[in-house]
Amino acid sequence: MEKPAESLSSDQVGVHRWRMDDLDALERAIYESLDHLVPWMPWAADPGRQQTADFLTRQREEWETKQAFDYAITSGAVLIGACGLMRRIGAGGLDIGYWLHPRWTGRGLATMATAALVGQGFQLAGIDRIEIHHDAANPASGAVARRLGFAEVERRQAPEGPSAPGGVGIDVIWRMTAVQWKARTTEHAEGAS
Repeated sequence: MEKPAESLSSDQVGVHRWRMDDLDALERAIYESLDHLVPWMPWAADPGRQQTADFLTRQREEWETKQAFDYAITSGAVLIGACGLMRRIGAGGLDIGYWLHPRWTGRGLATMATAALVGQGFQLAGIDRIEIHHDAANPASGAVARRLGFAEVERRQAPEGPSAPGGVGIDVIWRMTAVQWKARTTEHAEGAS
């Protein structure tokens, strides 16, 4: 597979490729989530309609060039966050990023959306590993990785220090290989029968 599906669903969430008509809902979700996002997401320190529109334009370009596959996360008809697969970790790898509006956290929704992306990521040609990177001061991101069966493989000092105000500048790296994902999904399928 050359590109992942443009929309996916998993239990209580849906994910769809960003569209320009998501602008209002995304802008609202970001604005309502600023206290939750600013400590961890450097881009959230300078939100605005133009920056959000530029993000959506950039996502369209990155999808076409296969550099990143970014999605809106929805529950029902409500946009509740974002997630994406990005080619930032070298050949054969993708990393996943995600965030949720704080009203929607603590329900396993980020885990469901991330699981859908992992499944798609491993269907892309040449992908043998997927990673989740987060600052050590953000254990909620690590909890998603842990629930999905990712293994923590490294903690390293960020060369430029913390990238966001809530961080301590120690990057935690979690990894799942294609072999591990296949074994995990086979085990879950057999357990459900």
